Amino acid sequence: MAESDQVRTVLLAGGRGERMGRLGEGRLKPLVPYGGACRLIDFSLANARDSGLGEVLLLSQYEERLLMDDLHSAWNGTSRGFRVHFGPYDAAYRAAGEELPPRLPDRTWPLEKGTADALIRKEQYIFGPRTEHVMVLHADHVYRFDYGPLIRRHIASRAALTVAYQRIDPRWVHLFGMVAFDRDGSLTTFVEKPEHPTSDLVFAAFCVFDAKVLRRYLEELEGTDWKHDISRDVIPAMLAAGERIRGHRVEGHWEDIGTVERYHRAHLAMTRSDAGLPVQALPWTISPYLQRRRVDSPGARRSVVPFDMVSRGHVEDSVLFPGVRIGEGARVRRSVVLPGAVVPDGADIDSAVVLENGFVQHVEPAPNAAR
Repeated sequence: MAESDQVRTVLLAGGRGERMGRLGEGRLKPLVPYGGACRLIDFSLANARDSGLGEVLLLSQYEERLLMDDLHSAWNGTSRGFRVHFGPYDAAYRAAGEELPPRLPDRTWPLEKGTADALIRKEQYIFGPRTEHVMVLHADHVYRFDYGPLIRRHIASRAALTVAYQRIDPRWVHLFGMVAFDRDGSLTTFVEKPEHPTSDLVFAAFCVFDAKVLRRYLEELEGTDWKHDISRDVIPAMLAAGERIRGHRVEGHWEDIGTVERYHRAHLAMTRSDAGLPVQALPWTISPYLQRRRVDSPGARRSVVPFDMVSRGHVEDSVLFPGVRIGEGARVRRSVVLPGAVVPDGADIDSAVVLENGFVQHVEPAPNAAR
């Protein structure tokens, strides 16, 4: 049996995007457009597909129908050998083929309270007879990564858990799960959003569990006074019990998109010639046959734009999505313009996210932004 056949991959996608202001209103956070090319959730799905994994189980509850319909259309049937599994609704989507099911079975299970609770409620789709390991991914992180070496190292080490981690600027550690390791690479510290960080290493929000160990801890925690969360409950409990927990360093670009400020800053980084994640590396699911380009010309200096952009103004240090129209004499600087948005004649937009309906959501200029 291939190593990938022993691993059940689950994707947690329950975010509402409440910290993203108007950008998060009326849309699911996993489907927030990114980079002029895709949506946030597409990164984890593309990584799984490109790592040779055949299926990812979606764990969501907020506006499930909208998210599943979108992913079924964008991923199932379009990526040969890869699909998104929809748990209790999967049979209905399989029966519908390339279409969308007219109706779904009624919900007969309670809403999940947290990331760990989502695993418990869908356990019958996770802990099958062939499942020896469970890989947990999130839907709001921007990175391109081959999960293969992580999985192989986890299996070879016989670890109860292998966590991906990255070194970041110490200023931002308080926003994440801080981790530390001993000389042998075993986890010694895991603190979610520490008030006073003592390490510059953070949990990169994906990991691989030994399936039996994970299930045991979920069963032991259920019924206790816990927060129903993997990072706040499951991993700390395993660490306190002395389980073998190893680390796997993530090299290259990795970005957590939790707020509109982080969303904006990540896009401005793409406009630089030394961008950590160039546009060519993005999974193109928005108008997949419409190429993007990074340009440096009088009409669109240091920007990422689609080939269908129509501009009668000036664009600088910005990322534009397909269908965007820039009016006569308009100026767009250090901004993100979402699909189909129209910037009126003479408008002057700086450090903002322009929504599809034209609403301008201003953002504080990011530090070290492109100039």
